[in-house]
Amino acid sequence: MSGFSQRAKPQKFRDKLKARQFVITAEITPPVSCAREDLVALARPLVGSADAVNVTDGAGAQPHISALAAASILAAEGIEPIVQFVCRDKNRIALQSDLMAAATLNLRNLLILRGDDPSAGDQPDTKPVFDLDPVGLMKTARGLSDHGELPGGRKVKGRADFFLGAADAPIDPPAGWKPQGLLAKMNAGAEFVQTQFCMDAEVLARYMRRLAEHGIPEKMHFLVGIAALKSARSAHWMRERLFGTIISEEIVKRMESAADPAAKGRRIAIELIEQYAKIPGVAGVHIMGPSNGETIPEIIAQVRELQRV
Repeated sequence: MSGFSQRAKPQKFRDKLKARQFVITAEITPPVSCAREDLVALARPLVGSADAVNVTDGAGAQPHISALAAASILAAEGIEPIVQFVCRDKNRIALQSDLMAAATLNLRNLLILRGDDPSAGDQPDTKPVFDLDPVGLMKTARGLSDHGELPGGRKVKGRADFFLGAADAPIDPPAGWKPQGLLAKMNAGAEFVQTQFCMDAEVLARYMRRLAEHGIPEKMHFLVGIAALKSARSAHWMRERLFGTIISEEIVKRMESAADPAAKGRRIAIELIEQYAKIPGVAGVHIMGPSNGETIPEIIAQVRELQRV
């Protein structure tokens, strides 16, 4: 076991959310590798930094080290993982087996997702499964965790104690809009939410007010997606290519005029986190860096320092 695993274990993700403390999560895409150290090297900078770390499951519809294996390794190295479960690749039998495996490995935080379409990956002829949708998989995980049984009524030995999460993409809600999809996930058993990139405080405030009208922030902990922007070009690419991404025009202009775009991107992320911490219903942020992940520990460190002031 590597040296950094000897540090104190981080506070539990679920406990911190339930205590209404502001939470910061990050994300790791397991490498295309058969070497454990390649995975551990990605995680090392986040030890003692992020409150929990997402482990992606076949991100970009491409093969990587499996999410379950990667999450188990990271947990042994002192990081609390959030394991992504996608519906794309497996039928319900395999997904139920993986849920039992997660419980056996003491992996409690699960993020239930649809998964990127295979046409977006490097093997576009791959056949998608989608035997269950995220709501169906959420109900399955909830039944296993709460009642110790599978959908057919078969009892399962041992105990699964899952903390279930769902994905969301904030919008600037028009008149009459209702969060039907998010309500369905909540009713299926989701307890926390991590969103797509939303880098516009005014849009987010309006969105959270609309969710509050439906009682969602009272029942689910809401973590907002933030990007560690590297350049104006990456900001444009994200807005155009990543579904559901919101980046305000003001932020794009600031990145375009920056003498040091990477430093400006870090500054913008910190400013947004400070603003989001004051928006009612926002429980934390989920920082992702599609091309700039190495800056995430620095961003978290600066935010933590501001929190102590």
